[in-house]
Amino acid sequence: MFLLAVPSAVAAPGPGPAKTDLNPRPAVVPALQQWEGGTGSFELRKHSRIVLAKKQVDELDDQGAQLSTDIAQVTGHKLDVSPRIPQDGDIVLSIDPSLADTAGGTRYAEEGYTLTVTDRNVTIAAPTEKGVYYGTRSLLQILLLDDGRDTVPVGTAVDWPNYKVRGFMLDVGRRFFTADYIRDYLRLMGWFKLNQLQLHLNDNGFKGDKPSWSEVQAGFRLKTDNPELAGLASKDGAYDRADWDSFEDTAAANGVTMVPEIDAPAHSLAFIKFRPSLGLNHGDSDHLDLSKPETTEFMKSVFDEFTPWFRSPDVHFGADEYTVDKPRYKDYFNEMAAHIRALGKHPRAWGSLSVMAANADGYDRDLTLNSWNNGWYGPQAMKRDGYSFINTNDALLYIVPFAGWTESTSTTSGSRMSSPATRAWPPATPTFSAPCRRCGTT
Repeated sequence: MFLLAVPSAVAAPGPGPAKTDLNPRPAVVPALQQWEGGTGSFELRKHSRIVLAKKQVDELDDQGAQLSTDIAQVTGHKLDVSPRIPQDGDIVLSIDPSLADTAGGTRYAEEGYTLTVTDRNVTIAAPTEKGVYYGTRSLLQILLLDDGRDTVPVGTAVDWPNYKVRGFMLDVGRRFFTADYIRDYLRLMGWFKLNQLQLHLNDNGFKGDKPSWSEVQAGFRLKTDNPELAGLASKDGAYDRADWDSFEDTAAANGVTMVPEIDAPAHSLAFIKFRPSLGLNHGDSDHLDLSKPETTEFMKSVFDEFTPWFRSPDVHFGADEYTVDKPRYKDYFNEMAAHIRALGKHPRAWGSLSVMAANADGYDRDLTLNSWNNGWYGPQAMKRDGYSFINTNDALLYIVPFAGWTESTSTTSGSRMSSPATRAWPPATPTFSAPCRRCGTT
């Protein structure tokens, strides 16, 4: 990250203090890109308000209300939201598309912000609504860490993310997570300016020494009223349309985009248990039988059913770790990518071509790949072959929730936050053991 060093101002020789200390960089996570400290602080007052810039009330009204609620959670102060002229003690939110920063470039233009603090006001200005939102997250973190004084150090921060995609994937297929938990995690992601949550909506356990795949756990986590798919959703937990809409609403309010993933033709035991004729080895497998045209048609029908739920421009169709029938795998890969585009979405998939193909010739290039394992298809190979890709390397960034996971707090309805007096924010998060994605060993 770029750090702007600000030397202390040195006073002229003579009576009085030898120097004036400038405010140090606030301890915001992620760290602020630039900070120029002043002296003194801004303090929340009884009459402090959140003021929305003129002519931007419609764009910023929801953010103003959310910031008011969040400040009440963090400090106990309940601030009114007003479109009036700012007064001393107010926090001002403003969208200014003309704002730019040479160092931040495109990232500043899309998601950056400038936080200006005087002893009279706090102003968050950004080129976009999302930038304003991220500025409010930094303000909240600063308020949280000031030991109950409800103050913000005077200074100016210019901030932007280093990366366009700052994501997290949660495997709800192998282990169900409640709808409350998903909403909590979206709020937590917004706190740390993460912007994509990929939900891995189906998967299964590992056969190990079990005599049959029928004894292995499998989950598909979307539930529809369509009678043609009755019984596909897992009985131990699934999300209906209302749940999914609540995820999308919460994500939008916290600067996050949902990326839904339905994984096939491997990791497909949930589909095979629903329709055994589609599985290899007469259904005793977690691999779909791609020699049957009805297999691909069934998977298309699943995407047809659920893609209208999804607001994200991207939909992930899996396509990883299929270890048989390489020619038909290519056909499936290309056909599903084209089908998702026909549904109005940009396709994503897991990178597997180093194992599944001698080269990428004939494979659809108009999609984004997750680079999850260098042996299956690493970033250098993807770059060579002309793919857009996202780093999700399983040695560092891929965690599978395992049976031994524990949660540090009990699940409650809505956000898992303590009372304002405890100043406990963000909500506590669960911890996981991390088995290998392929073999399931810890």
